Amino acid sequence: MIENKETALKVAELLLQVKAVKLQPKNPFSWASGWKSPIYCDNRVTLSHPGVRTHIRQAFCENIILRFGKPDVIAGVATGGVPQGVLVAQELGLPFIYVRSAAKDHGMGNTIEGSFQKGQRVILIEDLISTGGSSIKAVNALRDGGLDVKGLAAIFTYGFKLAEENFSKAECPILTLTDYAVLIEQALNSNYISQDDLVQLQSWRENPSIWMQEK
Repeated sequence: MIENKETALKVAELLLQVKAVKLQPKNPFSWASGWKSPIYCDNRVTLSHPGVRTHIRQAFCENIILRFGKPDVIAGVATGGVPQGVLVAQELGLPFIYVRSAAKDHGMGNTIEGSFQKGQRVILIEDLISTGGSSIKAVNALRDGGLDVKGLAAIFTYGFKLAEENFSKAECPILTLTDYAVLIEQALNSNYISQDDLVQLQSWRENPSIWMQEK
């Protein structure tokens, strides 16, 4: 899923620097799902840092062109993928649309907002991939709208096997700027975490459900 290891390490470094990603294996976070996790990722934080925001935008554009070629349209997944998608579309000089989590309950009742034409090639932008459920829902909405989804690009993925299976079933190629394995590698190299922390973080990644039960 990662196109360039050097880019992946740099993006991981930036996410750690601005605290878009926090690692706390000794004091786990509670996710909205109720899961306990040693990692919390909020890539919206990157938008508050112009230098980081620029680096991510440029990395998105370079890697999208390299992997998929230039599309006709850029789409964002509401809400986290919308600002990132706008930045990418602006950089590439392309139209932008976005996909709602649910159709509007008034007005036109749109699921997809913005102007597009059937048959256009689109790349979908996400900020984060966990299980892939919301992303694939957006992919299906774009396909239902007659668009040709060439793939999805995200800043970060936890790399869950379930997500890989879901995207495979949906026949949607994915590209991420960095991922969990690269992130903890960079965190260790920069002394953000200790070797003991690394063991815990790897244990969680291998089997999150067991790790959480043990906590």
